[in-house]
Amino acid sequence: MTTALTPEQTLAAWDAEEAEVRARRSPLGVIRPDQIAGKSGIEVFNAMFSGELPQPHIGRTLNFLPLRIEPGHAIFQGRPLVDHYNPLGTVHGGWFATLLDSCVACAVHSALPAGKTYTTVELKINIVRALTEQVPVVRAEGKIIHLGRSMGTAEGRLYGHDGKLYAHASTTCFIMDMPAAK
Repeated sequence: MTTALTPEQTLAAWDAEEAEVRARRSPLGVIRPDQIAGKSGIEVFNAMFSGELPQPHIGRTLNFLPLRIEPGHAIFQGRPLVDHYNPLGTVHGGWFATLLDSCVACAVHSALPAGKTYTTVELKINIVRALTEQVPVVRAEGKIIHLGRSMGTAEGRLYGHDGKLYAHASTTCFIMDMPAAK
């Protein structure tokens, strides 16, 4: 028999996992095409997690990061701040959208073969509960629904350490050939 974790235990576990991931992250930067030529999507993420490739600036700007990425599956964690508030005193929908877009699109990217890239062409989100800094951390979990030659779809959920759902999303990504490295 397994016992579910309390919200406090979940928060402590999430904090510890984030600290471990942050400790091995590489500096911020922009990946050059020649750095990822010949790498599959999951190989790109493995290189980011090992420190071989730089981390994107958006994570620092919006206070979120990828925790785990496996083929077809991505988990991101974010910390809502007052800096992310709209004029009404809750987290702006754009923060939800950016975190969820990153998560579901990376689920698609993680399953791409070498020589392929993608772009998000559609993102649909439903915010089901307001979010403030009173919720110290949230997780976005994305999973592929379909991956074809030219299109991939994925869905994701954003939930708090208390188990509450804050938003869910779906995406459609256009898959294309990677431009040749110069």
